[in-house]
Amino acid sequence: MTILPTITGPADVKKLTLEECDQLAREVRQCIIDTVSHQGGHLASNLGIVDLTIALHRSFDSPRDQMVFDVGHQVYTHKLLTGRLDMFKTLRSYHGMSGFPCQAESEHDLFDTGHSSTSISMALGLARARDLKGGDYHVVAIVGDGALTGGECYEAMNDAGQGHTRLIVILNDNEMSISKNVGALSKYFKNLRASASWYGGKKRIKARMQKIPLIGRPLAKVSENIMNMVKSVTTGGELFEALGFRYLGPFDGNNIEEMSRVFEEAKAITDMPVLIHIVTIKGNGYDLAETQPERFHGIAPFRVETGLKRGLKPSKSAANCAGAILVRMASEDEHILAVTAAMSTGTGLSEFAKYFPDRFFDVGIAEQHAVSLCAGMARGGFKPFFAVYATFFQRAYDQMIHDVCLQNLPVCILADHAGLVGDDGKTHHGVFITPMCLAMPNLIYLQPRDSEELEQTMRAVLHANRPSVIAYPKEQIEPYASDIHGRSFEIGHWQMLRDGGHIAILATGRMTKHAVEASDILRDEGIEAAVIDCCSLKPMDIEMLRELDARKLPMVTVEEGQLQGGMGSEIARLCAEQGIQIPRLMMGIGDHFVTHGAMPLILAECGLMPDQIATRIRTCLADTDAGAKPDPEQVRKQTA
Repeated sequence: MTILPTITGPADVKKLTLEECDQLAREVRQCIIDTVSHQGGHLASNLGIVDLTIALHRSFDSPRDQMVFDVGHQVYTHKLLTGRLDMFKTLRSYHGMSGFPCQAESEHDLFDTGHSSTSISMALGLARARDLKGGDYHVVAIVGDGALTGGECYEAMNDAGQGHTRLIVILNDNEMSISKNVGALSKYFKNLRASASWYGGKKRIKARMQKIPLIGRPLAKVSENIMNMVKSVTTGGELFEALGFRYLGPFDGNNIEEMSRVFEEAKAITDMPVLIHIVTIKGNGYDLAETQPERFHGIAPFRVETGLKRGLKPSKSAANCAGAILVRMASEDEHILAVTAAMSTGTGLSEFAKYFPDRFFDVGIAEQHAVSLCAGMARGGFKPFFAVYATFFQRAYDQMIHDVCLQNLPVCILADHAGLVGDDGKTHHGVFITPMCLAMPNLIYLQPRDSEELEQTMRAVLHANRPSVIAYPKEQIEPYASDIHGRSFEIGHWQMLRDGGHIAILATGRMTKHAVEASDILRDEGIEAAVIDCCSLKPMDIEMLRELDARKLPMVTVEEGQLQGGMGSEIARLCAEQGIQIPRLMMGIGDHFVTHGAMPLILAECGLMPDQIATRIRTCLADTDAGAKPDPEQVRKQTA
């Protein structure tokens, strides 16, 4: 008899024996492997936390007891145990189940999360809200050791400890974030050795000593001090205890019985926050994921037997293209440095790390620190390039403004995954990058249309000696067009890829290719549309805007990002300032968060596929013509 189909919620998990829980864990792992092999998703991290999640739902009463999973890409078991088995086959598909916690799916998901190091802060807020309301339930934050390289965790722990807030933090230690964990904290976690029975044993010894007449209390105090001293030398748990937490662990995170017992002990501690150190095996239950956890962290559909990807050969990533370019540039200039925030493979810097290990720096999940670190390196005479997903660059907004742009330092941000990213959805789309960057003084902001222009932009900013951001999509785009006048890329200048006398399409990044394809559709209908590659978004090409205005070409803008404060808005502002006609139509993403799903589907939802662009331009021209010509019927009525 299979158990997983009978689980409709956490209450069903509590009814199971330990043997049945072990069977359930095997079934959950197989379900996750089978589903991710067809849908893609985060595999290794989810396989590692299966037993831990079952133990959580045995010991706590969700949703009354509140659980917050950090990042959230390890919640597949949680979803399966909270009544979402039937929905699980739609994982990461358009209008299907999210790969991250999602409030719209279940009352058991408290937040829509996707960024690291936030869970302890959120959980502390929930605990404070509980205390203010006089509640008596548990609040649990589940955080990975990689996330603990993020400073927000320690801000939250310091606050929780000084306030003696009743809170349980579970540290899931698998020695991995996305890339291999680095830094002093990673080494520290490896040395943590303690026992949950320590506190129980210490209390029993203290109680017995206190019963000894006359000398009992002083002796108990001396004994306690000696035990604490020995523990501080041998376990390393003093870091968390210094922050005001009671530390328990480490424990076997793949042993449901042991974790269930520890969780019951932790629930009984009410006078201070508790940190439970759990050690798990990333990829547990699938040999290929265990031996290659980084490769199987986030993976496209694959064949379970071999681990090889299904279907067509996957497209090359823009990140790997940028990484290869940076290696070539670094071989020519010894001042070039590369920085990553625990994502050397994901951002294409693995080869750089291999060839230039002394010039490569992995700072852990610490984007704010990474940007300020780059500022210091630049002030010291070097040329740092920080490769980071656009969505994670948001976390260092203040550091980029104050530590880099205000100082006018030559730091370059390689903002990967700009625009829409597909299956990871709303927490990972890089659609806010343009409004962010356009607001930063002293900054050069570029969005290359293809891999050839990507290299041109990287080399251009190297010599500009100013702060810069180069944003590019997840997928690499092969060269497909060039300037019709033969001009090469220059900062502050745009390129005309198509000429036409009816309308001008101003586009940037991946949307430039869509604009070219839309112009081909319109040309077949007799509409000649010029296409302008607006790669240089800051500074913009005022002369090109004046030229289009002089030709009386109506303009439309197309961007794969937020319209509010985006490229179209900034062009309209410049046009109004210069007395130039403003764009007739601006296409992009409206004031909402975009769902997850295959790229063509979500681009179509946003109206950004070539045929949709062509249709909106056709309608725009028709409306313009109708507005320019008087309606004969209206004229007849007015003169009658």
